Amino acid sequence: MECRSGCGACCIAPSISGPIPGMPKGKAAGEACIHLLGDRRCGLFGKPERPPVCDRFQAAEDVCGNSREQALWLLAELESATR
Repeated sequence: MECRSGCGACCIAPSISGPIPGMPKGKAAGEACIHLLGDRRCGLFGKPERPPVCDRFQAAEDVCGNSREQALWLLAELESATR
């Protein structure tokens, strides 16, 4: 599956415990990453400073669903289940 344009759910729903440029303590679940652009694209995509956890994320139907809303819900559910 290719990443859904204008979604950004993976930059909002999950927590990131490691440092992100400009966010040295990572980010909380449900908090938008500071690198999420206005059109919901990652401002670090393809750059060497992009965190490995973000680089490894792969869009897939089981985590992205059929819509942005479903992706936000699915990723939040996974976050809660793995907390």
